[in-house]
Amino acid sequence: MKYIILLGDGMADRPHAELGGKTCLQAARTPNLDQLATVGQVGMVHTIPHGFPPGSDVANLTVMGYDPRKYYTGRSPLEAASIGVELGTEDVAFRCNLVSLRISGGKASGAGRKAIMEDFSAGHISTQEARLLVEEIDGKLGSERIRFYPGVSYRHLMVWKGGKDRLECTPPHDIQDKDIQDYLPRGEGDDIINALMESSIELLLAHPVNRARQEAGKRMANSIWLWGQGRRPKMPTFREKYGLDGAMISAVDLTKGIGIYAGFEVVDVPGATGWIDTNYVGKAEHALWALKTKDIAYVHVEAPDEAGHAGDLKNKIKAIEDFDEFIVGNIMHGMKQFDEYRILALPDHPTPIELRTHSSEPVPFVIYDNGKERAGGPVTYDERIAERKDALLFTEGYTLMDYFLKK
Repeated sequence: MKYIILLGDGMADRPHAELGGKTCLQAARTPNLDQLATVGQVGMVHTIPHGFPPGSDVANLTVMGYDPRKYYTGRSPLEAASIGVELGTEDVAFRCNLVSLRISGGKASGAGRKAIMEDFSAGHISTQEARLLVEEIDGKLGSERIRFYPGVSYRHLMVWKGGKDRLECTPPHDIQDKDIQDYLPRGEGDDIINALMESSIELLLAHPVNRARQEAGKRMANSIWLWGQGRRPKMPTFREKYGLDGAMISAVDLTKGIGIYAGFEVVDVPGATGWIDTNYVGKAEHALWALKTKDIAYVHVEAPDEAGHAGDLKNKIKAIEDFDEFIVGNIMHGMKQFDEYRILALPDHPTPIELRTHSSEPVPFVIYDNGKERAGGPVTYDERIAERKDALLFTEGYTLMDYFLKK
């Protein structure tokens, strides 16, 4: 038996007046997901345990079958694993975003100054540009205890040796167009974290990369934003838990890091970006190649979530349709080379356009088993699955993986 999980990050949404009361999933053309729903099992799953923030870290751990209440320690330790940074027992990792602030009057935190979170992704800055900026930050602000490591696009890492993790830090994608003063880190060690963020502004504004971006009419990456802190987690591998070997196909360090801790082979796909220009076909092809030697593949697509954070209705629908055509469609065709297989397709959480951040409502899923096709009328894959009498419901989201892998 071969297994594959197709995850469209943040695809689920809420009804929009602009779409005549439809959600993005309902408005998007998704013939392949609809076909899977017609012949497979459909249902709803809670991927965010009560009391947890609705982040992709918690949600993807849940989808992978890991109870966040046992294994979640923070987002950044997972990303550190992907970047190749080994965390010591006393190390605290922080996600380090390159962001665009709209600053009036000078430094962001000076008296009488104001800074608005203009773009949590710094205009989806390229990895090549970002690396130069992070290297500058590490060279000027790094020390024996604090180091900065480049990642992909706007997503980077800071490690604080012997650091503090009892801080309240806000994800920058939650405060789009808001004054950052109300959301600066608070708690033990906040003086150090806030000083690093403020000091980064002068360095980045003067950097040639940002001067070139400004001349080209692009948003500058004029500050770092630190959040998502945590220590190294302890979790069993997927083989130890389920007896299966797997492969992770993703463009982002978070899900790659989860794959590494799960013992998966992380497959790098040329042209995978985490945005709507990602190499969808390449992801599908690499997943199918991986399944020739692996038992299970996890294909993660970030683009719908990014469009949701940007409040971009058009691009979110496009991302969903591209996911359906180039990921789901190619996988449905390619899986026919195997005698027995199952496909699980779902989002990890909603990213409603109206909120521009994640929410914790349950999300629709579909499981297709090529040996157990369901007979009956057509089913549309979207949030209305919750209204179906035959819909399954998983309130403990991590148990969905147990069900998916059942013999």
